[in-house]
Amino acid sequence: MKERNGKAVSVQELRREFGNFVAVNDVSFDVDRGEIFGFLGPNGAGKSTTIRMLCGLLKPTSGSGHVAGFDVMRESEKIKTRIGYMSQKFSLYQTLTVEENLNFYAGVYLMDKDDHRQKKNRFFSTTILGEVREQMVADLPSGTRQLLALFCAIQHDPEIIFLDEPTAGVDPISRRYFWEQIDLQAESGVTVFVTTHYLDEAEECDRIGMIFSGELSAIGDPRKLKRTRFTGKVFRLATDTPWETAAQIKQVEGVKDVAPFGSELHITVSKENSDAIAQRINAELPAGMSVKTVEPTLEDLFIALIEETEA
Repeated sequence: MKERNGKAVSVQELRREFGNFVAVNDVSFDVDRGEIFGFLGPNGAGKSTTIRMLCGLLKPTSGSGHVAGFDVMRESEKIKTRIGYMSQKFSLYQTLTVEENLNFYAGVYLMDKDDHRQKKNRFFSTTILGEVREQMVADLPSGTRQLLALFCAIQHDPEIIFLDEPTAGVDPISRRYFWEQIDLQAESGVTVFVTTHYLDEAEECDRIGMIFSGELSAIGDPRKLKRTRFTGKVFRLATDTPWETAAQIKQVEGVKDVAPFGSELHITVSKENSDAIAQRINAELPAGMSVKTVEPTLEDLFIALIEETEA
């Protein structure tokens, strides 16, 4: 069966309630085939609940959706045969070796033995897994465990991969390597749906959806979103005392937000009267210090949309 309307994922007003609590509030979006789509939001925003509904692990309260052409309400078992899923927590058996975990998941996905053997040998010959194939999973570094979990989820060649915060708690070098593997999957035509709260990972996606309190606040190319959805103007200020200076600048009339960026501050103001606001800020600073205009970052947009949602 072909994907509905040429989409890998198509969702309309999907909703999930737990008693009186609305975890996902009528979200609608599409994901194209071969796309890396990121779901970005803070903890408790509804990311994992959405992905579990799409994987057929949790039935929606209402709404509709199709994954790989199958209905999330009526065909959840068929969805499971067409996807790979890597859960937020380690989905590996700690008391089995690396190779035994790969073998176990090959059996779950009913893989052909020769096909599995070829895939497994390729993983071992091209990645660090070959050096630890006989080690127990419990003894592996977190980055290696996550890489193994990814390969367990993709070895049966699914057309869509769902990754739920796959690099949480992983060191930066392992995260970079992990994303190289994701890019390789996308280049081969696989659709990747990934949830994250890392802003640098969101920049790697073709499109992102920003979700807060169960509601989809923005969706699109992350580079375009920074230009089209950010309604303010951002100034940069280098300072040796970021926290003290931030507290001072927050008192200036017209300043919406001040966020630390290392030894710098990003100061968000309204576009209207931005020059006058900059003058007021500069008047509060020591001689020789002044703000400079910069392009908004994804973090600037992220903070602004959270405040907009809360308001």
